[in-house]
Amino acid sequence: MGRKDSHALSLVFEETETERTQEFVLRWSPDGGRSFREIVRQQWTFSRPNSFREIEDYRVDLSDVTVLELVIVPDINRGSARASLKSLRLSWLRPC
Repeated sequence: MGRKDSHALSLVFEETETERTQEFVLRWSPDGGRSFREIVRQQWTFSRPNSFREIEDYRVDLSDVTVLELVIVPDINRGSARASLKSLRLSWLRPC
């Protein structure tokens, strides 16, 4: 059985110009990308002035991770917008 490591994942998305609905999928692979396991799939609608930033924080157990993949669909309605990832942070959480 593989090693289980607990990680904290933080993603920040920002959009200050265009109202749109963005979707992202975060997934990982234990075998160099031959197979993937989904962590999260989510949509977020950016609409000014109140919804221009989305912050997502996750705690995940990743066993022998070799690939971490983030796929962003910038605009699920039009498809011509640009993705808005401001930051992605992955931290290993030490066991207590």
